[in-house]
Amino acid sequence: MEIKKSGAALSKIVQIGEKLKKLTAETGETYLPLNRGVNAVVNIDLSEVVKEMDFNSNDIQVYPPGPGFPALRQAINDEYFGGKSSADNILITAGGMNALDLVVQAVGMGKLYLPVYYWGCYFQMLTVRGIGNAEYMAQRDLAGMIPELKGNAVLICDPGNPLGEKYDDDEQFALIKKLNDAGVTVFFDSPYRRIFYDKYDNYYQRLLELENVIITESFSKSVGLSGQRLGFIHTTNRELHDELEVRLMYCTNGVNAFAQQLILRLLTTPTGIAAADAFKAATSRGIALNIEYLKQRGLLAEEYYHASTPTGIFVVVNRTEEELLAHRIGSVSLSFFTKSRKEEASKFARICVSAPHDKFVEYFERVK
Repeated sequence: MEIKKSGAALSKIVQIGEKLKKLTAETGETYLPLNRGVNAVVNIDLSEVVKEMDFNSNDIQVYPPGPGFPALRQAINDEYFGGKSSADNILITAGGMNALDLVVQAVGMGKLYLPVYYWGCYFQMLTVRGIGNAEYMAQRDLAGMIPELKGNAVLICDPGNPLGEKYDDDEQFALIKKLNDAGVTVFFDSPYRRIFYDKYDNYYQRLLELENVIITESFSKSVGLSGQRLGFIHTTNRELHDELEVRLMYCTNGVNAFAQQLILRLLTTPTGIAAADAFKAATSRGIALNIEYLKQRGLLAEEYYHASTPTGIFVVVNRTEEELLAHRIGSVSLSFFTKSRKEEASKFARICVSAPHDKFVEYFERVK
């Protein structure tokens, strides 16, 4: 048979994970898998939450509504938008990657502009969909690029991946508003923000006034449930919403009902809110301790954070992937996350800093 090839490649991050498993099997020694984008300071404790779920209900055993359960969409409106948007502006997706893929398919654009250091899956996703890409060096450069950005779209991830950089909210909002007002479409992808912020954070509410901004989000990082594959898209553009709903229906026929009911409880019930809050507090504390440790040891690649703050679940260290592997630490060469800076980036590695602090220190104490 004839195969229609996508031209994309499997993730190097997954390949490194398989390599670590093989090394463990061969040597009997354990490795610290910081190549993954998984929050591992603690697991979220769901033991009390699931006791309140009726697994025999139609909410779990019957196809869920195409755009997602209305109660969950309203809960997201309340939690992320202070109730100032509408459940009708929200679509539940099978994780953040599915959300991005749907938006990439449905929005007419010549190219998607990515930061010079970007999550590798962005590029592979665009390759699969046959959409071109270009790059911008830093967020501050985008304001001066508006003429070339028209007819295209811009992706902003904050806190970022792979750098874990966090920009000032007010400065970033002013930039996004300038792009929006010039008619430039902005994909705001922020799956890490809500690890560090609660429902009183009003940044998403501020974005509501910007009709050319599409928000893609995920519960994989903010409540540690990457295995449940649940995210959402928010758009105030009714035509785009309706097209996304059609595409969502015919690629999922409704998104995982159990995951939706679980997240609903984490957002709305006292037991669920307590579990989510405890997870976020422990995770953000562990991340901060690990970043501070890297700074003190002189291992953080400070040159990547002149205009931002290392805040997210990833940072870049001034050691190579091979150097870290020699100390049984899994990482990903920064060169995997860029097209135009590969030689420079090969001297650095991206690591996930969402790991137990004592174990993190145990492994990095060996790194000289």
